[in-house]
Amino acid sequence: MASSDDYSTSGIPSHTKAWFYSEHGKPEDVLKVHPNWPIPELKEDQVLIKVVAASLNPVDNKRMTDFYKDLYNPDPHLPIVPGFDVAGIVVKLGGEVTKFKVGDEVYGDINEEGIENLKSLGTLSEYTIAEERLLAHKPPNLTFVEAASFPAAVETAYEGLDRAQFSAGKSILVLGGAGGVGTHVIQTLGKYK
Repeated sequence: MASSDDYSTSGIPSHTKAWFYSEHGKPEDVLKVHPNWPIPELKEDQVLIKVVAASLNPVDNKRMTDFYKDLYNPDPHLPIVPGFDVAGIVVKLGGEVTKFKVGDEVYGDINEEGIENLKSLGTLSEYTIAEERLLAHKPPNLTFVEAASFPAAVETAYEGLDRAQFSAGKSILVLGGAGGVGTHVIQTLGKYK
């Protein structure tokens, strides 16, 4: 675990290397590396995270290929750095942050409202920003890669069960039970017995 001494104020970056796209299309055609993407100013309730691991989800591909164009406008401010899920180390705190300290290992989904009001700096970068309330301390028994694989899948599983109004005594068929969302749905069903 990193200590707060590992991140001096003078070592806090103002730019980050990041994957981005500036037009919609197939990822292999539009995704590029930007060596010097600007990091937005940290708000009082946010933390700056040194990204150790990030995961890609179907929503990332759907955004890039403009799948949602008739439903939402998830990318109103192109170019954009994609990515929702992150696991990393806190390197800077906003003035109102109380749950974390510099050097803490954290994980979470940096976008609070699904595919609406997305940040222009996602998790496919060396550094990213998230509100304190969207993060949790990384459990010590999980690697960064494991922790980064959870947030969107868990949120989708719980939201699906909630929308289905699933409760004890009801039955449900889980298709794709070996995938991220399906695995979490199956594990969650145990609490309804």
